[in-house]
Amino acid sequence: MPYLLIQTNCAPESTAQAVLIRQASKQLAAWLGKPEQYVMVTLQSGSAMLFGGNDAPCAYLELKSIGLPESELPGLAANLCRHIGDALGIGAERIYIEFSAAEPQWWGWNATTF
Repeated sequence: MPYLLIQTNCAPESTAQAVLIRQASKQLAAWLGKPEQYVMVTLQSGSAMLFGGNDAPCAYLELKSIGLPESELPGLAANLCRHIGDALGIGAERIYIEFSAAEPQWWGWNATTF
């Protein structure tokens, strides 16, 4: 049910990409207190992106989850910026994050909804 989309203009090697998404999956499960078996992470690297009028390394993240607690968002923002920023060499000031809380009936999986 947690889904993390990472879009970036960085282009890490395929081995580094695999490490990044595996670590992000484990970390996200831990941060949200959800089983990793439900976590999905997508990395779209090498995207044509500008932030603040220049193409220096940047990223856009979307985190969607059922039961995403609003009170936890500042901590999640800090953790995501640190984890993704360190992995890709991007400063936190060059990362946007969109958080979305999903209602269980609007999230489908395994031919049904949660």
